[in-house]
Amino acid sequence: MRKTLRWVLSLVVLIGTVGFTGVTATAATDAEQGAPAAQKDIKDRLLAIKGMSLIEEKPYDGYRFFVLNYTQPVDHRHPSKGTFQQRITVLHKDTARPTVFSTSGYGLNTNPGRAEPTRLIDGNQVSMEYRFFTPSRPAPADWSKLNIWQAATDQHRIFKVLKPIYGKKWLSTGASKGGMTATYFERFYPRDMDGVVAYVAPNDVNNREDSAYDRFLDTVGTKECRAKIEAVQHESLVRRAPMKKLYADFAAANNHTFKTIGGIDKAFEAVVLDVNWGFWQYQPAATACADVPVAKTASDATLFGWIDEVGGWASYTDQGLEYYTPYYYQAGTQLGSPDIKQPWLKGLSRYGYQPPRNFVPREIPMKFQKNAMKDVDRWVRHNSHRMLFVYGENDPWGAEPFRPARGAKHDSHVLTAPGANHGANVAGLAAADKAKATERILAWAGVPAAQAAQAKPLAPYDAKLDRRDRDREQMLRR
Repeated sequence: MRKTLRWVLSLVVLIGTVGFTGVTATAATDAEQGAPAAQKDIKDRLLAIKGMSLIEEKPYDGYRFFVLNYTQPVDHRHPSKGTFQQRITVLHKDTARPTVFSTSGYGLNTNPGRAEPTRLIDGNQVSMEYRFFTPSRPAPADWSKLNIWQAATDQHRIFKVLKPIYGKKWLSTGASKGGMTATYFERFYPRDMDGVVAYVAPNDVNNREDSAYDRFLDTVGTKECRAKIEAVQHESLVRRAPMKKLYADFAAANNHTFKTIGGIDKAFEAVVLDVNWGFWQYQPAATACADVPVAKTASDATLFGWIDEVGGWASYTDQGLEYYTPYYYQAGTQLGSPDIKQPWLKGLSRYGYQPPRNFVPREIPMKFQKNAMKDVDRWVRHNSHRMLFVYGENDPWGAEPFRPARGAKHDSHVLTAPGANHGANVAGLAAADKAKATERILAWAGVPAAQAAQAKPLAPYDAKLDRRDRDREQMLRR
């Protein structure tokens, strides 16, 4: 996922009830009776796990929040060949509550926050930093050990050591690359989770066939809005020299360099070519179309400023790319990435829509594995159970969605939020779909049928925990 993907997302959660009876819990507590382990402080129980160590505990009313390191093998197939420290967080509510395993597919937000399913089921939450994102990176870094199976096995090991403490139902969730991560985890370890909620998860089955994205961009929104955005891109490339001068000044002022991508010209064009995708991915089309400059009459500075808001001129600098190296490596070795045509830029574009190889330092070798996504797609189509995929109507990443197995026995669903972009969630679904999704999430978490049928979150909204842009910079914008 390209520059326009860096703002991924994170979602919401729910209220404290004891045993799902509807009785409000006012503080984090271990409600178990009788078992000696349950009488220990939750921090002591977590730190009793072999390989687990505390980075810090942060207070939050009604919860205990821990930032932890967990020792993982660099290579799960050969555990004796070294280890690394992987960061995780635990938002502890009560071991009598269900638990959500939330992944972004990127780095880790070390402040308390809830994913949407965590609020819906009023549960605990475990979050994992994806391997090779700093500081959860082996040293030295053997990049061949960054793949979807190794990462899924990281998650499997964390689940196994925490399940004796959090013994109720578990759901996995994530948005964008996090939704992909939850899906891959389910494919490799289908017995771990009791349900999966994957938001806006791309499914690039055949990396060499991306016409679905072109068809999407030809029809999304209104013709007038599409034309205005395309005109900005066209005019920016026509004015390449003065616009590049503004870019050079911007880079100098911020100490930005362009070694990885191969120069300022390539970076300039990459940002401009991302504008169309980036607009539909994250701008609220219902209102933002009016803010698109009229390209022919707009000043260079106006075009430059608007593109920065939509795309971000820092994105393809060395400094902007560094954090996302693990993502681009995976895009160029397993995940795939879109290659859109944008014919309105014919004769002006020098490089086309650039591949992930251009965004990863050359000293890191890359070779694409064409069967990795085909395997996952095939498994989801035929073997998935209790999986919910949520997409946004205006989100380009939904042009190639997952299609889970059909039928009541599979209990899997694909729902689309009308007018939504890459921030789509259950709350944004049409009323009937929202009720359906909420009921299934509650049921998968073990909520009694009568209570699940009410299709209401079990926890109230918390402005700090549930802020939808909380992990925006941690999420896919590329």
